[in-house]
Amino acid sequence: MNKIELFNMSTAFRGETAIYGYTFGSGQKAAAIVGSMRGNEFQQLYICSQLSKRLAELEESGSIVNGKEILVVPSLNYSAHNVYHKYWLADDTDINRQFPGNPDGIATSRIAYHVLDKLVEYIYGVQFPSFYLDGEFIPHVRMMKTGMENERLGLANQFGLPFVMIGEVRSYDTLTLNYNWQISGTEAFSIYSGGTDRINEEYADLAVSSVLRFLSRMGIIKYNCQGGFMSTVMNEESMVNILADDAGFVRNLVKADMEVKKGDVMALIIDPMDGRIKSEIRAPFSGIIFYSQEHPLVAQNAVVFKMIKKLHK
Repeated sequence: MNKIELFNMSTAFRGETAIYGYTFGSGQKAAAIVGSMRGNEFQQLYICSQLSKRLAELEESGSIVNGKEILVVPSLNYSAHNVYHKYWLADDTDINRQFPGNPDGIATSRIAYHVLDKLVEYIYGVQFPSFYLDGEFIPHVRMMKTGMENERLGLANQFGLPFVMIGEVRSYDTLTLNYNWQISGTEAFSIYSGGTDRINEEYADLAVSSVLRFLSRMGIIKYNCQGGFMSTVMNEESMVNILADDAGFVRNLVKADMEVKKGDVMALIIDPMDGRIKSEIRAPFSGIIFYSQEHPLVAQNAVVFKMIKKLHK
């Protein structure tokens, strides 16, 4: 394992700031893995730490294929992690809305520019972003509809995760790492690892195994990986949002990756003042809970669950 500096700059309030990566093996730049960009992405940072540990062990045992290099970038926002702040401390900008970046721009834009300049040298790319909703969800690979998604499905399936989600490119997606990484020529994939600000050991292990499985199948490491899942390919738009009819405390009775039948009570909305049950959230159809919110309070008409309709009777 070799620690390298990807970018360095001086900041007004915190002095010198550097972005580091860790390389394993040497030679052809085969794969790059990027972790957290926001200060609340502890699951993503933890996954990269465990992945670095496993890659160091594989390197020690001679299991990195000769002539291949792997790069792991655990975080692009160390300072925010230190104070539990989501965005860049100085101006509250989001690094993952600054790509492809500007070498003469604000701090986060400069970080995006210089880091992307290094990442595009790699054949394959893996990013661990956070889900846009707080809560628990089924780990999955996400791909954008860039016109190449059908050709890249075979690669996405090599991770062996339960689902491969294909989503439309939204306006803000064009400012993300994954989108700009892809259009720059890298076979880049986003792996959503089941959480954000809480460490889920089970999902973290699943994410680490999925990357090692992919690297093995791409001929980058020698690793005796288990088969994983036969991934189900889904369009993101086919998921159904289940909303809260009332505001109040929410008591979830189900969680992500559970099957429910039509009419099952999935959650109770409780009046925060007198404790009475204001309403029930029932399954509108039989299916699988893809996402479950975890905040104790919910607003009226907020998303509490995302469901996938059962594919087979």
